[in-house]
Amino acid sequence: MHTLAKKQNTATTRPAGKSDRFALIVQRLTNDHEAEVLEFLADRPIHTFGIVGFIRANGIVSSHNRGTFYACRDRKGILQGVALIGHFILFEALTTAAIEAFARLAQDCRESHLLLGEQDRVETFWKSYADGGQAPRRFCSELLFEQRWPVEVNEEVAGLRLATIDDLDLIVPVHAQSAFKESGIDPLQVDAEAFRQRCARRIEQGRSWVWVENGRLIFKAEVVSDTEDVAYLEGVWVNPDNRGNGIGSRCISHLSRVLLSRSRSICLLANEESQRAVSLYKKAGFEVVGFYDTIFLDQWVH
Repeated sequence: MHTLAKKQNTATTRPAGKSDRFALIVQRLTNDHEAEVLEFLADRPIHTFGIVGFIRANGIVSSHNRGTFYACRDRKGILQGVALIGHFILFEALTTAAIEAFARLAQDCRESHLLLGEQDRVETFWKSYADGGQAPRRFCSELLFEQRWPVEVNEEVAGLRLATIDDLDLIVPVHAQSAFKESGIDPLQVDAEAFRQRCARRIEQGRSWVWVENGRLIFKAEVVSDTEDVAYLEGVWVNPDNRGNGIGSRCISHLSRVLLSRSRSICLLANEESQRAVSLYKKAGFEVVGFYDTIFLDQWVH
């Protein structure tokens, strides 16, 4: 685990005593809880982008979340944590006891693909989850990058734009390739139609950005979460034939200016072993503000 201090808005969880564990109540959330949950998650927006992204895009109860949202409350009914448990396991919690409660609950879900979170919190989760949960298949350590104003002014990319459904056939194979490189599983081999539908939905929601020239995809990025506090990017890709000439940093800088016109910051995750990606984001003005772990689990269910 990294020992460097987290730079931005990182609160440590309070250790749990025996009485804390028995006092907590875990409940399934409904759409009626959305305002309360978003207020809770707003305390650490740089670290709750994943959960917020699902809620903003789909609501709390939706098949598009591919899982169920749960709350952990103390004896007074005050929120101590929120988690999405299903295909993805994501959580935000104020106490160790809340993390442990979510871990025990997640043991009953046999359909999870990955667990993602800050390294110290994932370590706490895993201690309660591993004995009885799904086995790990792949571990990744990731850097959380953030960018705020001011953004270095580079030449704008005239061709960078929001994707349209006509770009779907260009986006799907590239996005699948990125997923395979990260997880070791090709979504087009698991359920190509469902994966294609998810890509199409992102386009329809105005969350996919592309640069296409003469029918070739040169650059792609996905805006997974886009709120006043933070915009979260993933799936950043530069055509291999166009790498090494500054196109990636120009596109990221251009997109950053667009997003920062409506969000206070932009964040993204990069595998710390990918020196090309780390160099790209640093060149585009991003700074490391946290350390994350992703644990891919041994079962893929679409």
